[in-house]
Amino acid sequence: RMQIAKLIDAEENNIAIVSSASEILSQLPSLLSPSATNRIVLVSTDFPAVTRPWVAYAESNNCELCFVSEERCKNLTEQILANINNRTSAVCISYVQFASGTRIDIGKLRRATDKVGAKLIVDITQAAGAIPISVNNWEADLVVCSGYKWLGGHGGVAFAWFSNALLELQPTWIGWFGGVDPFDMEATQLKLSNTARKYTQSTLSYISVTGLNAALDQILSLGVNNIFDHSVKLADFLISKLQGIGWEQFRKSDDLEFSPHIISLLNSNQNLQTTFNRLLKNNVVCGIRNDRIRISLAHYNNSDDISSLLQHLHLK
Repeated sequence: RMQIAKLIDAEENNIAIVSSASEILSQLPSLLSPSATNRIVLVSTDFPAVTRPWVAYAESNNCELCFVSEERCKNLTEQILANINNRTSAVCISYVQFASGTRIDIGKLRRATDKVGAKLIVDITQAAGAIPISVNNWEADLVVCSGYKWLGGHGGVAFAWFSNALLELQPTWIGWFGGVDPFDMEATQLKLSNTARKYTQSTLSYISVTGLNAALDQILSLGVNNIFDHSVKLADFLISKLQGIGWEQFRKSDDLEFSPHIISLLNSNQNLQTTFNRLLKNNVVCGIRNDRIRISLAHYNNSDDISSLLQHLHLK
């Protein structure tokens, strides 16, 4: 918890350690309980853990789900802002979009949601450990994050940061570990912690927790600003070599929403699955997202990795 507080510039008592980001995201609809007249703003190509709990909630509670579509060469932040109105109850988005690397302007969203009294929920799974983050500056209502991806941990551990106002609510799901003293086995009373610890439901995967703590040691030692700068240099190198081989970026590097650690590439003249299989065969690990090749850059990557990627992208 102390390490995470350093990583995202937050207070320890507002941080819950949980088994997955979905464990918190799936409670959100019931926790906030919007009515049929309320609007929830989401991104249609966001990671499903962010959107599906709202889809399920809307099926039985009849609130309006407003899905914003991300379009190439259009500012996604502005598209989201255009769909926030006086009926908006919550905006629930990923800071960095997993499929495109698009980085949303959280400050602008916070100002817009404040005006209409809406909650702002941000998933930072695709950003934490790769991009400097200050939750204190964001002033969001809830921030969630898985313990793997750029954090370098293992599945089975995650964290969530709750605003003081949101901490006043009782969790939708109550576990035995969320008490003031988890090892007070009084079974007839509900004595929940006053901090975010009340969201820890049960015994966590000890090896996952230990692994994440070791990974956070490394990230904090390296410095997230240095990791970010490293990604910028690798991204610049990659992009400078793309011209002439038929591949284009989904989000240009001079775009304000560009993230250097996730680069989404498209090529209308190549079969993506064939390219993907060739890359994997040659030990270049990437992914296919929304009919594009997604390149993920981390602190352990170097220019040799980029050269290998470029070599096998160029093949027919």
